[in-house]
Amino acid sequence: MIKHYKKVIKKTNKMRKHHKILFFSLVGIFLLLLIGIGATAYFVFKTLPSPTKLTATTGSYSTQIYDRHGKILYTLYSDRNQTFVPLEKIPKHMQEATIAIEDKDFYHHGAVDMRGIARALYANMFHKQILQGGSTLTQQLVKNSLLTPERTVEIKIKEILLSFTAELTYSKKQILEMYLNQVPYGGTAYGAEAAAQTFFGKHVNDLTIAEQAYLAGLPEAPSTFSPFGSHPELGKKRQEEVLGKMKAQGYISTKEFDQAMQQKLVFEKISNPIKAPHFVFYVRDLLEKKYGTQVVEQGGLKVQTSLDLNVQEFADQTVASEVAKVAQYHVGNGGALITQPGTGEILAMVGSKNYFDPEHGNVNIALAHLQPGSSIKPINYAVGLLNGYSASTPFADHEICFPDPSHKPYCPHNYDNKFHGMVSMRQSLANSYNIPAVEMLKLNGLDAMIATASAMGISTFTDPSQYGLSLTLGGGEVTMTDMATAFGVFANQGYRIDLHPILKVTDRKGDVLEEYIPPKSPIFGKKVLPSSVTFIISDILADNRARVPAFGPHSALEIPNQHVSVKTGTTNDYRDNWTIGYTPSYLVAVWVGNNDHSPMSGIVSGVTGAAPIWQKLMENLLVGKKQEIPQKPPDVTGKHICQTNAVEPTGQPQQQCNGAFEYTINDIAQKKSNIVQKKVWIDTQTNDLAKEGQTDHVEERDETIMIDPLGNSYCASCAHPTPTPHP
Repeated sequence: MIKHYKKVIKKTNKMRKHHKILFFSLVGIFLLLLIGIGATAYFVFKTLPSPTKLTATTGSYSTQIYDRHGKILYTLYSDRNQTFVPLEKIPKHMQEATIAIEDKDFYHHGAVDMRGIARALYANMFHKQILQGGSTLTQQLVKNSLLTPERTVEIKIKEILLSFTAELTYSKKQILEMYLNQVPYGGTAYGAEAAAQTFFGKHVNDLTIAEQAYLAGLPEAPSTFSPFGSHPELGKKRQEEVLGKMKAQGYISTKEFDQAMQQKLVFEKISNPIKAPHFVFYVRDLLEKKYGTQVVEQGGLKVQTSLDLNVQEFADQTVASEVAKVAQYHVGNGGALITQPGTGEILAMVGSKNYFDPEHGNVNIALAHLQPGSSIKPINYAVGLLNGYSASTPFADHEICFPDPSHKPYCPHNYDNKFHGMVSMRQSLANSYNIPAVEMLKLNGLDAMIATASAMGISTFTDPSQYGLSLTLGGGEVTMTDMATAFGVFANQGYRIDLHPILKVTDRKGDVLEEYIPPKSPIFGKKVLPSSVTFIISDILADNRARVPAFGPHSALEIPNQHVSVKTGTTNDYRDNWTIGYTPSYLVAVWVGNNDHSPMSGIVSGVTGAAPIWQKLMENLLVGKKQEIPQKPPDVTGKHICQTNAVEPTGQPQQQCNGAFEYTINDIAQKKSNIVQKKVWIDTQTNDLAKEGQTDHVEERDETIMIDPLGNSYCASCAHPTPTPHP
């Protein structure tokens, strides 16, 4: 018994010893944590601003945007337009709209909404919804008024600490009052009163529900949702979202919701002087995506762009005056883009005929998704050259239908509603005949054209299953900026140079944040096409004699004493009309049409709509400039071919061959046309193909027959070499 008792005592003492060690270890760890937390808190609180500063306005630095020569285009937020209005004078619906869209449980949670953060984390992690931030109105107020725009862990900790302190210092109503008086709504407008004056020319207490909802939606992303930005339609969608939340949360009735949705918003013209507004807001969007809204709005950036204000102002005037001349043909708007293809620099961007026109102005045509019409054809023919077809390859321009398993057969027709018989690739592209272009795409395949277009800079062609053979006639949407990049590949001998509208950005201290040094040669770009292919395409597009049948000898596509490659494009429904042309030094793209996509009059064609604008812009750029003729690559050979059948004259009777000159590519295996001798029926009076017994003047003769890539047969020596049925 005594032995057992001694063992128990010994075991108990041992356990007490272990407990002491464990206790002191835990105390040590706790003290270390306490010291660590204290040190962290000391350094955080040491630089923590006082929440009492929320009652004072905060300063900011303006961002200035210049053209390439240092001329000021726009000053962002040079003056902080801010007027204090007591909460009781801010309409109740304005308060409710803000709470509904920004922080629906504002009056029911503390400084930080844990449920909101959880929802935001879930949305960010599982639905990739980056805009789901989870910040309360208090956090937003603190962030905008007391902290710097950097996104760091330390700043976030300060934001949370200050939010708790602010809620201990001020009531919910005071916080809402400060928020509605200090939050940025875009431009120089800080606070609801300044925003009401800036966007609607009214005091905040005179706004309608629809107008209040619009303003409440702006603070999330003022530039993105601004009616003066590149995409004003996004602001309208945001307003509708705010109204929907107000209705769902019981702030407005169904009747009030319907009335607000139907109200047409009328905005005040922007008051801050601005030059090249479409370009400025395009640049601002690019800056905000890279540096964030707060840095752009308050960081005091100095931005040198590639724009040439002199070129821009001439382009503005030209587009406006020329669109006015064709207004009677239901042409409501126009746009233009001028670049230096070798460097990607944008010299001018005309987003509409008048930025301040409330009906047509705010949408930037250069960024809009539009159908390119026939202006997309050069890419298709470039693929054809890659596949071994040549500029002399003949095509059957005749009535033809292509089967489509899921739809009715596709039967293309030409712009002039005529058929032109046997035509070469050069003739087809130069005169913009549709049927040969569709035949070319049939041979190339959709996948090849889409892949090539994407490599050249067309970002909107994604899924081949969405398109058909009409893609080569403009059946897929593009942007003008993408088309400028793609045509720049032709101008740059196969090298792709992306657009670079920003040359240099410095912060308020003068430190360079980014700088673009334009390459002295396009070879610094990415090679996406052989120079031989781009040389031949450019040569065809500059061949004024080749396009005479469709455009005449002296059309708006000709620049006297200059070598300029140019392509027009008009959609079949007359909704889009393009002209895009270039030299190695300059590229000009022009579009005319209507913002609502309503069709223009049929009188507006390839040379009566966009072409006169293009001609004036290109002529202005080339005044006093030497003619630039692209150098022929060493793997391109010029040779004589038969104009009649578009093949080499070898073995052909000389009277059937006029010996036209054409280029071929040495390193690409050329696909030849099949030439055979065959008995056919000929009308002896017209010297045309006929059927046996068709007239009294039909006889059977041996003739030279050519078979094109699709298998169509032609009589080479006939007066009108129309295709015969394929055997």
